[in-house]
Amino acid sequence: MDNLLELKNLTVEYKTTRNGVDNSVIAVNDVSMSIRKGEIYALAGESGCGKSTLSKAITKLVIPKCGDILYEGKSIFKQDKDIMKKYPSEVQMVFQNPYSSLNPRMKIRDILKEPLDINTEYSVNRKKAMIRDILNDVGLSENVLNLYPHQFSGGQRQRIAIARALILNPKFLIADEPVSALDASIQAQIINLLKDLKASRDLTILFISHDLNVIRYIADRVGIMYFGKLVEENLTENIFNFPKDTYTKTLLGAAPKLIR
Repeated sequence: MDNLLELKNLTVEYKTTRNGVDNSVIAVNDVSMSIRKGEIYALAGESGCGKSTLSKAITKLVIPKCGDILYEGKSIFKQDKDIMKKYPSEVQMVFQNPYSSLNPRMKIRDILKEPLDINTEYSVNRKKAMIRDILNDVGLSENVLNLYPHQFSGGQRQRIAIARALILNPKFLIADEPVSALDASIQAQIINLLKDLKASRDLTILFISHDLNVIRYIADRVGIMYFGKLVEENLTENIFNFPKDTYTKTLLGAAPKLIR
């Protein structure tokens, strides 16, 4: 299976100042990994281990100190016209909190239409058709278009956020803790929705979570992060049944077990 995305010795550093003294924090430390076309790769680890920072580096929301990110074999940081044109639309992200990731002053119609207005020259009718299709794919009707985000439940808002991320038909979707702010029953609906969308739209997904039960259900492969480093990665069944790294064993041992 070909790699869609590759990270090579990626390091992200945050500069801080405290009491007039400059300091730095290494959030992602020399991480190398690859994500294969068509898979769901889950990134696990406790809060603060660098998972979200890594996702922000992939979407170019933060610039790494060193290392490289290759998309379809080409660096996303070099001035390659092909990459510069397609990367912003082919790599999209769903954020953790559906309450803050949607503009409260925009109607759902405008939230979904905005990416099309910025990135395409499609006709009005084609944009309307694409909005209608993506709403159908995420389980919503056209009745939502004239409403505002505050008029929806958390699960409905996350469906809208997923629709916005997929409106440009991306190849690669980053889901950064997409269900952690939702009730358990709604979490299951969103997880199943992501699996269905992955199959129907031929998506590759980077799924970031600290919930190991969710990861075990959804992922093909799993990477474990600890203090900014990738300490272990393997097929999901191998991570859960035959963990090798000491931290992975500790993380699995601390995970809540389902009571039957």
